[in-house]
Amino acid sequence: MSEGREIRLGADIGGTFTDVVLDVNGVMHSTKVLTNYTAPEQAILDGVEIVTQAAGIAPGEIDLIIHGTTLATNALIERRGARTALVTTEGFRDVIEMRTENRFAQYDLNIKLPLPLIPREDRFTVAGRIGAQGQELQPLDEAALREVAQAIKAEGFGAVAVGFIHSYMNGAHEARARDILAEVLDVPISISSEVSPQMREFERFNTVCANAYVRPQMASYLTRLQERLKEMGAGCPVFMIHSGGGLITVETASAFPVRLVESGPAGGAIFAADVAARFGLEKVVSYDMGGTTAKICLIDDFRPQTARTFEVARTYRFSKGSGMPISIPVIEMIEIGAGGGSLAWVDAMGRIQTGPESAGSEPGPACYGRGGERPAITDADLVLGKLDPDNFAGGKIRLSVEAAEAAIAQEIGAKLGLGTEAAAFGITEVVDENMANAARVHAVENGKDISETVMIAFGGAAPLHAARLCEKLGVDMCLIPRGAGVGSAIGFLKAPFGYEALSSRVMALSGFDADVLNAELDALKETAEGFVRAGTDGEITREVVAYMRYAGQGWEIPVPMPDRAFVASDAGEIEAAFKTRYAQFFGRAVEGPEIEIVTWSVKAQDARPLPDPQPLETGGTPVQSGAARAIFDPVRGAALDSAIIEREALAPGARVEGPAVIVEEETASIVSSSFDAVVQGDGTILLIRKGVTA
Repeated sequence: MSEGREIRLGADIGGTFTDVVLDVNGVMHSTKVLTNYTAPEQAILDGVEIVTQAAGIAPGEIDLIIHGTTLATNALIERRGARTALVTTEGFRDVIEMRTENRFAQYDLNIKLPLPLIPREDRFTVAGRIGAQGQELQPLDEAALREVAQAIKAEGFGAVAVGFIHSYMNGAHEARARDILAEVLDVPISISSEVSPQMREFERFNTVCANAYVRPQMASYLTRLQERLKEMGAGCPVFMIHSGGGLITVETASAFPVRLVESGPAGGAIFAADVAARFGLEKVVSYDMGGTTAKICLIDDFRPQTARTFEVARTYRFSKGSGMPISIPVIEMIEIGAGGGSLAWVDAMGRIQTGPESAGSEPGPACYGRGGERPAITDADLVLGKLDPDNFAGGKIRLSVEAAEAAIAQEIGAKLGLGTEAAAFGITEVVDENMANAARVHAVENGKDISETVMIAFGGAAPLHAARLCEKLGVDMCLIPRGAGVGSAIGFLKAPFGYEALSSRVMALSGFDADVLNAELDALKETAEGFVRAGTDGEITREVVAYMRYAGQGWEIPVPMPDRAFVASDAGEIEAAFKTRYAQFFGRAVEGPEIEIVTWSVKAQDARPLPDPQPLETGGTPVQSGAARAIFDPVRGAALDSAIIEREALAPGARVEGPAVIVEEETASIVSSSFDAVVQGDGTILLIRKGVTA
């Protein structure tokens, strides 16, 4: 991509809305379009038409399109991928079904785990064995593999996954298997040593199966999208944002679609990190609430936390360990079924529950008037006065208060003997507590105190709930940036071209071999930079991380390392770095046990300038509004007259005293009685607890 490109477009397909943002020389134009499940690309095309008309340009003038989507995630959750065959090492046919010995619900005798993506009859084994050190213990049985290829062809499979034991150390057998299978088959073939070259066969096998499973569908969609964009005149390059928060080419995304599984939420985390850097906030919690889910991410020193694995399709209320593990680099966040479309219901014990089932965009919440009969969070927000029925989504969707009240009364109020307003408050209070509890747990697991952070809220529904979440968490300040309703799509425009390459090679520090390590790191750097160079010819920065543990431990911790060639004497420096990091996680290091390096990571990305610094204004001059409406205030337990103020009418330095609602086209920011709102120099809204000055 050349440095002179100025007109860029970000498109984020979510579970309910598709967000499109156009940046024309620094001026943003955005829209939200209901996601089209049957033809997802149509919502993007509709959004492109809306924002280009608003900007007064033709689609052909767009220089770059950056896209993120939940399509791969949804295909895994809903099991709508291709029929896939797994070819694996003899004796390891059932790894993806046996999982691991961990039980997330230890005393649940009826524990329900997600079924493997590939049923047993579609798994094939061949002889051949690579050892734990990468040596060949048994040659690959190529004759048997050719018989397997014929069987796969006869059955009409749509994709093939190849996962051999210890291939992360030596992928030669997998590469040879792909060549032999390709002689017979005309379907996509994914091999685990390329998709996820990390140790732990269950996670690695499951990841390559997931990649193969969604690959035909994603390749078809991406091809269709590019063709239809060209038809409307937008023939510019299209890049995808991956789960780790960097940009990759469409070709890479088509080959490794599993890297797109958390692409939308990754954009949101990048958006929040950019805001944190702008205001110089080193401890931040990002809160992204859209139509289907809510995401919480911790951001330290302007960088979102990252991980090497995550889960999708959890079967137990989003309990860790109950889902399908995906072993790829990802921005680490906790995700719960708490979006505007999340449905409310009463369980067998008479408790209000929300999610994880969502009304989505079809039929949507009851108030949409599109056939939905069950109450969603949006219905409760509408009944409590948080939303204007005549000005939702900029007036594009007319909301029915009557339909929302009827759904809440029937499904919640009648079952619990509550009035409609009380039932609606119960719904929002439950979902807010669910989100607050998720944030608390996530912070504790990472050794953080959530009350010491500043919240950054975005997504269509987050500004409606952010003040209440801060009240529950003891957070004193919350920033709601401009464009918060389409924050993930804006984050796409700020994402660097980046790629993270990993490889597992267990090395004890007592046997530290600098030459072996340097060769491995050189290969990782070449791989990572190769993907980045496909999108940019600018300066590239690198981050090197070692994942280390004490011998005998089950999991590793990330330890940042210098980006240089290592020498034998560096073993002591690496040990000291590990112990310092270990103490940060667990309070103190342990003396005596052997220390092991398990996995190395090299992240490469193009250098991006820091945003212009912005001082945090906490004072401000009070402003008044003649308009008001009744909005239920949780602290007071009653509906209070709340000022209605247009966000565009607020100048920098204006202070809005709560209770109030600040409205804009894509969302509304609720200022509860506990908070005031101060408009910052760049238009960002700061919710600040009354009595707090900094």
